[in-house]
Amino acid sequence: MPLHLVGETLAKTRSHYLAETGKLVQLMRGIYVDAADDIDQTVLAHAIRIGRYLYPNAYLSAGSAVRLGPSRDGRLYLSGPRVQRTRIRALEIVQNKAPAKPSLASATVADGLGEFSVNVSSIRQRFLEAFRLRSEHAASIDAATREAIAARLTLEYGGPKAASDAVWALARENDWYREGEGAEKFLLRGPLVATTRNAAAFALTVAWHGLPIGTLAHDGFEWRWSQADSGVPMPPVIRQTMPGRLPPFVVSLLPEGWLESVLHDRDERAMLRSGRRYLSNITMAENADELATLPLDVLATPLAACTAAGVFTGAYAGPGRSALAQDFERNLATIYDRAETPRLSGVQIKAPMTLAPDGRLSPSIAAPFTHILKPAGTSGFEALPLVEWIGLSLAREVGFTVPQAALIAMPDGMPPALLVERFDIRAGADDRRLLAMEDLCSVLDLSPEAKYDGTIERVARALRGLSTSPDEDLLILLKRVVFAWLIADGDMHLKNLAVLKIAEPGNASFRSVRLAPVYDTLTTRVFPRLEHDRMALKLGGKDERLKRADFLAVAATAGLRASDANAAIDDVVQRMRAAVAAIKLPTLPSYGPSGEAAVARTLEICRERTAAFA
Repeated sequence: MPLHLVGETLAKTRSHYLAETGKLVQLMRGIYVDAADDIDQTVLAHAIRIGRYLYPNAYLSAGSAVRLGPSRDGRLYLSGPRVQRTRIRALEIVQNKAPAKPSLASATVADGLGEFSVNVSSIRQRFLEAFRLRSEHAASIDAATREAIAARLTLEYGGPKAASDAVWALARENDWYREGEGAEKFLLRGPLVATTRNAAAFALTVAWHGLPIGTLAHDGFEWRWSQADSGVPMPPVIRQTMPGRLPPFVVSLLPEGWLESVLHDRDERAMLRSGRRYLSNITMAENADELATLPLDVLATPLAACTAAGVFTGAYAGPGRSALAQDFERNLATIYDRAETPRLSGVQIKAPMTLAPDGRLSPSIAAPFTHILKPAGTSGFEALPLVEWIGLSLAREVGFTVPQAALIAMPDGMPPALLVERFDIRAGADDRRLLAMEDLCSVLDLSPEAKYDGTIERVARALRGLSTSPDEDLLILLKRVVFAWLIADGDMHLKNLAVLKIAEPGNASFRSVRLAPVYDTLTTRVFPRLEHDRMALKLGGKDERLKRADFLAVAATAGLRASDANAAIDDVVQRMRAAVAAIKLPTLPSYGPSGEAAVARTLEICRERTAAFA
């Protein structure tokens, strides 16, 4: 499993040639691997060499200085001139700012390319690093390792007091007084005594596809994620990037907007304790035995079997409404009173549904969650399902992978709703894949509130290091951005972009990490107060008046060839022209107030933008 580093094992011109001929895969600038190799395994096997190549002024610290390698979940801890994170497939390099006067030692590491020396934190400094406050590096040193380092220092200096004095000397040089106090207390502590437990503390067992993967605990003050050590190889689905805080992946699963207000949960603690089932095949419960009673989300009936000409032909058995328009939302909200009802992220009103073999569509309270129902909005957003159906249909015609979707003629005179099939679940009883979808907010370690704060360039950098087919996914991303511009989609934010990860049972890494299919795409400019909506994520610092040159500049930044980028853009524009000319709304008994007008305006905007694109 060779690793190729430009300037060390490979010439720059040679690397470009081998990458263009498909023999090498570029992971980051200057880093290549053989296309036929297990890339995740190659990256992990050479993690320290990669870290030294990317950050020559940094050194191994905390848990990585102890084990001289990445952690079990693929994290390599460095200290250097700055704070930053770098994801390269299964490896995540986590760098914090080094102290002013670090105490370093030299260690010898061997990988498939031979032996080399690397700077590491000295034993005294590792011990201090273990007591840093709210530090991911500190969290990488577990209790057993602390004990082992303390015993080593005590042996070296002849006793706990002398060891404490030696550690304090280093702490004073770097103004690490809190760390010094923590280390001193640990070294000089007396016999351990039993402590009382905070009754507000609790722990949730977390399962993925019904398989326990770890424990999410809250002690009344902060969160702690502990990955299960069952002995069965499994890829890391959840990572705690900031000690004390909820892991970003878990945050991405939490309800937002309408559902958050319906649940009346005071905070994230109450929200997680009130639910059991989430997207990406995640379940959580305080009682681990309860997880075994929850249904697995497996597709039993494809939506295509109950769809004709874009319209759902099965039997809708979900909430309706009476004389009061608000009754539908109230009736929909009652299904979330049950802990077994899956929780959904996203601001839009939606409901988890299950489609039975007989075509009956009902809420998935105690049944597999296979489809998402998106009812019409209010206050001018009644046509939202129609406009989103148009967006998904255009995306499919343009060549994107798109989930199955159909419009539903709703009861009680309600406007049509949209039904979308989940693509992050198993496709049948014989499907053994392990799937997880992670949105870009989680990938970039941003809160949902920051979903509009990223840039397309930042998304591209993340995809380059994470995707198992980076060049192909970056071309798809470029097409996605062009498509969003052509349909005036101002809502393609970081939570509406995701990667779909797929693993096989018994594997410790994901065999496939690809840009997820298109979802939640629509023309936002047809809705009230959004007539001048701009792109959700900027590219090249711009979110309006975009030209071909702007998209080509992003492509160049992402490392794509100009010829490939131009061909991709031309493909989207040509397909869009044909798709907009041919698309029509399915025949429904009613389109709701202003439904047809909203769709007509949507197609007009698409035609205008496509015709004007140069």
